[in-house]
Amino acid sequence: MSGTPDPETLRKAAGGDAAAFETIFARNMPGLVAFVRSRLGARLAARESATDIAQSVFREGLEDLDDFEYRGEEAFRGWVYQQAVRKILDRNRYYGRDRRDIGREVSPGAGSDDDAPSLMDALGTIATPSRHASAREELARFEAALAELPENQRDAVMMSRVMGMEYADIGDVMGVTASAVRGLVARGLATVADSLE
Repeated sequence: MSGTPDPETLRKAAGGDAAAFETIFARNMPGLVAFVRSRLGARLAARESATDIAQSVFREGLEDLDDFEYRGEEAFRGWVYQQAVRKILDRNRYYGRDRRDIGREVSPGAGSDDDAPSLMDALGTIATPSRHASAREELARFEAALAELPENQRDAVMMSRVMGMEYADIGDVMGVTASAVRGLVARGLATVADSLE
């Protein structure tokens, strides 16, 4: 994520200021979509796009800003990602109900999320336009290896390396100590490195 607006921007957005909301949306959307894509799973990805879920997180999050105490960029990021995890869990529960009639569902279709920001977009500083196609292929391999990690390792790596959060803040989001996060990140990165060899 490239940055988080100040408390005044958040207050204005919560009050319905379209320009303030656009500031929040534009600055945080690529990282949030990359995070959501890493968490979707096949069942949910077949039914909803990462972009739609991320947009829903922002819309609902701004409605719930009374529950959020702005304590800086890291706290804001952690709060947004907690909202995303809750949204993904809720949507998975919804589609997991026995009473759902899969014959009535309309799939967003293959490639519906093609224009959505991916992990590669969020890692844009690694694969600049001046780099050749092999850099993009390497990032695609990294994204695939990341998707294979256990959920807690994947989340820790995403929040630490992609979103730039500190271990203590990640620990607050995940409900573990900073030391535990450090271990999750180390194991996750080691597994990804092995997969890329």
